[in-house]
Amino acid sequence: MSEVEVLTCDRYELGEGSRWVGDRLVLVDIPNGRLLSAPADALKPGMNALTELVRLDEPLAAVAPIADRPGEWLAAAGTGFVRLGAVSGMAVKPVAEPEPVTSKPWRMNDAVADPAGRFWAGSMACDQSAKAGALYRLDPDGSVHTMVRDLTVANGPAFSPDGRTMYLSDTPLGHIDQFDVEAGSGQLSNRRPFARLDPGQGSPDGLTVDSDGHVWAALFGGGAVQRFRPDGAPDRRIAVPARQPTSVCLVGGTLIVTSGRGGLDTPGPADGAVLITEAGATGRTALPVRGH
Repeated sequence: MSEVEVLTCDRYELGEGSRWVGDRLVLVDIPNGRLLSAPADALKPGMNALTELVRLDEPLAAVAPIADRPGEWLAAAGTGFVRLGAVSGMAVKPVAEPEPVTSKPWRMNDAVADPAGRFWAGSMACDQSAKAGALYRLDPDGSVHTMVRDLTVANGPAFSPDGRTMYLSDTPLGHIDQFDVEAGSGQLSNRRPFARLDPGQGSPDGLTVDSDGHVWAALFGGGAVQRFRPDGAPDRRIAVPARQPTSVCLVGGTLIVTSGRGGLDTPGPADGAVLITEAGATGRTALPVRGH
């Protein structure tokens, strides 16, 4: 399998948040509040193996597994953080509410755990107003910290293999920035540009970092995935048949790409699909959050 193929027949308004967790792929359909999953042996084109684990009555932006609690998830959903319980109907338990940075309607966006078990989640205004988003950090003790302000659509957060560097995209601006991370406290410093994309290339959305430290970015509106070397130099671009790729996930040596069809006047046959191809790189399992 070297060409890009469609994994399932489903098409999502805004598929996002793809993660490799243990032995399975998980992803979300944000506006419909759906958490979906497929086992490793079902990740083959046309198998239609994604099944719904839970459906919320609010947008579900991203999840991370909870350490030592198999089948339970911490989620960035609506305007806060919730715990999704295992089995028995996936009970939903509120965990924390971050402080809004805008008076406009807003919601949580992409999120990921770091090596210390902290949960990092972006936010955005529903109308994508400039500087109305933020990046939050939820610690294992339940405290929430506003780490970066004045973002438009905070996406990505992804960490280098050693956990000492965080990458963050601001999608409408075409920016990916990097930060130094202090391991013990989770404090950020030394914000600097990592990549700047022209509008014609697409806008950097979800990110992942492979085992060699290369950064992979879904290019929303660009119909492609871009890989960057650790120094920020682009070294590989993979065209995909969906115009709005939203997130990337490496399952072993396989690349999974989610996409969305929302906002397109005439969606094509693969817009909103989950796509699969060979990556030529090795991925890393999603880290768990701790506490909660």
